[in-house]
This record gives sequence, C-alpha cells and structure tokens, in this order.
Amino acid sequence: MSASHVIIGDGIAGSSAAETIREEDPDADITVITEEGEALYNRILIKEFAKGKLPEAPISIHEEDWYAERDIDLELNTVVTEVDTDAKEVHTYDGDTYEYDKLLVATGGTPTQLPVDNADAEGIHHFWTFQDARAIRESAEEADTGIVVGAGLLGIDLAAICGAQDVEANYLMRGNCWWRYALTEDGAEIIHEALEENGVTPVFDSGVDHFTTDDDGHVTGAVDPNGEEFDGEFVGVAIGLNFNTEFLEGSGLELDDGIVTDEYMQTNVEDVYAAGDITRFYDTILGEQAQNGAWGSAKEQGAVAGKNMVADAEEEEFRWVSSYSITHFDFPFLSFGHPTIGDEYAERKYSDSEWRRIAFKDGKVVGGVLIGDLAPQSKFKQLIREEREVGDQKEVLLEQSVDLDKLDASAEVESE
Repeated sequence: MSASHVIIGDGIAGSSAAETIREEDPDADITVITEEGEALYNRILIKEFAKGKLPEAPISIHEEDWYAERDIDLELNTVVTEVDTDAKEVHTYDGDTYEYDKLLVATGGTPTQLPVDNADAEGIHHFWTFQDARAIRESAEEADTGIVVGAGLLGIDLAAICGAQDVEANYLMRGNCWWRYALTEDGAEIIHEALEENGVTPVFDSGVDHFTTDDDGHVTGAVDPNGEEFDGEFVGVAIGLNFNTEFLEGSGLELDDGIVTDEYMQTNVEDVYAAGDITRFYDTILGEQAQNGAWGSAKEQGAVAGKNMVADAEEEEFRWVSSYSITHFDFPFLSFGHPTIGDEYAERKYSDSEWRRIAFKDGKVVGGVLIGDLAPQSKFKQLIREEREVGDQKEVLLEQSVDLDKLDASAEVESE
C-alpha cells in the first residue's frame, strides 16, 4: 500500500519536499495544500517585478502541469483549519479531510501589521506574496510620495521599489542605522548613501505613532513618535512575520514563535515534520535552536524533510550555512550565517563602498555581512561549517584578501 504524504504549503520548502518525496518514492501519494491561488513562484524575483523591472512570466517556477506530470495533487485556494495528529487528518475550511501517513507543515508566515491607528488604511502595503507585489507595483506607479517602515532585509526591498518607481520616500527607522542588529553606522552609511541616491531619505530614531488618512480612508502620511509628520500616498511596512500556526492549536506540536523541530526537521509529534520560515530547527553548527527564512535554507530543509519522511527514519540532518543578498544598488551586499547573534564582532571599512563585519560566538565564526566585495564569503562559510575557534585571529580575517592558510599558520604557531 502506498504511503500518503500531505504537505501544507507550496513555498520553496513544501515544493522541494514534494519533489524529493516523488524522487525517493515513485509510488507515494502526495498532496500539496496551499492558500494561494497560484503554484510556486520565485519570491526573490517578485521584488524586481514590483520595481517594474520584470514582467510576470519569469517569476513562476512551477505551472500546475508540473505537479500533474509528477502525479502530485495540488490543492490551490485551500485553507487548513485543523490538524488532528491522533487521527492523522488535515481538515479544511471547505469541510474536506485529507488523511496522511506523514505530514509536512511549511506554511511560512504572514506580515506583521503595525499596532497603530489606521494601520489597515488603503495604500498601506505588506510585502510577502506575488499578489502583494502586484498591488505594490500598481500603487507605487501612481504615487509621488511614500513612506517605508521596517529597517531590515524586507524593508529595504520596499525602499528600493520606491526608488525604482520614482516615489519620493522617507524611510522611518527606530534606531540609528539600517539593520542595526547586524550593521554598525560605518557599514550602514554605505546603504544610507545609496538610498539617498535613489530618492529615499533615511530618518533615524523615528517610527510610526499613527497614520493619517483622507475622507475615503486612503493613507496620506504618518506621524512619528517625535511628532514629525511625513507625507505618503504609498506606504510599505515590513516589521516581521507572524508565523501561521493558528490551525495547529490542539495538535500537540511544540510551538515557540514557530514550530520546533530537531535537525531532521521532525517535530515532537511522530510522523509530523516542518520546514521553511516557520521552523525553529536544531542547528547542528550552533548547537542550539535557530531560525532562518532564506530561500536556500528553506529549499534544503524541504529536501531533508522529504527524504526523512520517505525513509521512515531520521537519516539525513539539516546542516546549512545560509546567505541573503541584496542587488538593489551599484555594489553587492550579502549576509551569511547568523550575523546578529554574536558575542564578539570584528569589522573594517575598506572604501566608500566596501565594508566587512564578522560575528563570533564562543570564538567561532557564526555569521557576518559583506558589502562591496563578496569574494571571502566561501571562506567564512567554510569556517562556520568547520566550527573552528578563530576569534583570537580577527586581524587575519579582516585582511582584504582572506587567506585561510595564514590563519592555519597562526593557529599552529600559537599551539607550539
């Protein structure tokens, strides 16, 4: 009798799991359930679409035929309301029931709304789905002034969209620089200048006290906690995700700002796995629970979960060093690993468009940020994977051209 696999979520994690299961078990029954009305698309490229740089066609990854060709049942526009792990059943809003032998939850999250007055006004956008991108593109094309809230990796996408669509925007940030958890002012200054060159003005120690609207309920601007007023016909908000776990209440799954899994993507409930943004997985490199929503990480988690679901045993562990790149400016930008969790840091500015910061924890490299020159990324990722204690050799790692042989030589000298 064929095993029945149900996957909730058709992002890159869920789709990767479905593809892996089919490769590993040609006879398996596979059902993918998603709330969205379209099959897997490239979340990385939707920002370019919203900027007006791409048509819709290249953004789709899988057409519905892709699933049919692999004998995978794709259920679009389907909302899951409950998971009964005792009966091994998934229940939907429409009253349908899907039985499973193995279940994967890969539902990701929903953008967090600002808890301020008029946060749901027309013209205020959150950026996560392809449908969001369509609305953002249309709204930005019609706007002259804009406001961006959220000084992180998604917020800067909204700022870049304003720049590309010639929207004169203010970027409201709570701290003294963009992505202050991973950058200092020296590195962030490069980003700030690039934003200004694109018509976006960074505003520090700011935020939103409330939004203002016209008589039709359309946003007209924002007032920050300092009382300063900003005009904005277009507003983009990116302050984080609320993970989609409401339907898991009563399921017995361990939840902690997402779904807790081990290194095999297995939850605390037998035969239930999780992958993607929603997981708090056991990171074998850090030796603790971690979370990472990067595309490559989610894809690998889905593949690992898929293999372990078919194997009926925890055979493959998730061990991955993620990276996230920004391509909005004339210079490249890349973060790798976990750049915000260090207990020590080393940084250097090499030019007006080149900067490096490395995060260490217990003497080991755990992440970092590269601006301008991305060449050292593979070497830093290697150090992370090898879990080498190199925190006392920061100067070697800050040399413009990183040579790990020098690092080894230094370590050997110290050990003699």
